[in-house]
This record gives sequence, C-alpha cells and structure tokens, in this order.
Amino acid sequence: FGLGGVGLSAIMGCKVAGASRIIAIDINSEKFTKAKALGATDCLNPRNLDKPIQEVIIEMTGGGVDFALDCAGGPETMRAALDSTTAGWGSCTFIGVDSEMTGLMISPVELIMGRTVNGTCFGGWKSIDSIPKLVTDYKKKKIDLDILVTHTMPFDKINEAFEIMSQGKSIRIVLTF
Repeated sequence: FGLGGVGLSAIMGCKVAGASRIIAIDINSEKFTKAKALGATDCLNPRNLDKPIQEVIIEMTGGGVDFALDCAGGPETMRAALDSTTAGWGSCTFIGVDSEMTGLMISPVELIMGRTVNGTCFGGWKSIDSIPKLVTDYKKKKIDLDILVTHTMPFDKINEAFEIMSQGKSIRIVLTF
C-alpha cells in the first residue's frame, strides 16, 4: 500500500526475496508503470474499484496475502492492509505512519487467530550497521536507487520541488548546489 519511494523500494525488496506475486496499491495510477518495472505483478487503484480494496485482494488471491506492507500510513490503508492478509497466518507490517494518527483499532481475535502485526523503521535494520552496507550495495549496483529519482533541480528551485512533491508528481527529487 503506497507507491512513494518507500513503497517502490519495498517492491524491489519483495522481488529480491523471491515473492511470486507482488500487488502494488496506490490512489495515483500514474505510479503503476514504475511499480511494474520494479517487479509488481498486479497494480490496483482503490478509487477505481466497486468494493473495498481488501475485499478485492482477498478475492484475487483466494483468501488473502501472506504479507502486506503499508507504506502510506493512513488509518484507512493500515486497516485495509491488515484486513487483506490471510486469516490464520497473514503478517502485516506498518512502515509509514501519519504523525497526526492517534490510534488503530485491532481486535484481539485477529491476533489470536494467527495474524501478526509489525512496525518497522529502516526495515528493522540498525542504521549504524546497515547504512554502510546499503551504500556498498548501491555502489556495487546490487540495488538501483537511481530509478527512484524522478527530478533533478538546482537548489534555488527548492520551492518548485516542494510543489511538485506535494502534488504527487515525483518519487524523489535531488537538489544540486
């Protein structure tokens, strides 16, 4: 859920991990081309569906997904991500979070029945140890972060960069000095 820089990076990670099916979800269908190029097998825009996204996912997968990642962080997407996991063993990880959000209702029955909920920052990696490894992997071309850069602009265009970003027309913007 969510195809910004974090969500697209999650798709790359799922592909490397060997996921056989990767369902990309965003309310901006213009992001689907990049998602498919990075490994998404299916792309869904909840605004274009006749029923809730979690119902569509459960139907298209025959019961739900084993793993769901919410990179958007809104209460609706977090709930939908959890509801789209398979009852009994599905795992949902919250990666993004709205700083204004005050809570999320999760029934204990959902957890007792086998679903798990996780939260993560940096994918669970310890930044002091892991960032150097990521930099090394990037330099060795093991991971392609350049594909996430959609705009390069001079620093004096920073306000324009923020405008592009707020309109959802970018993934990552690099400012040059």
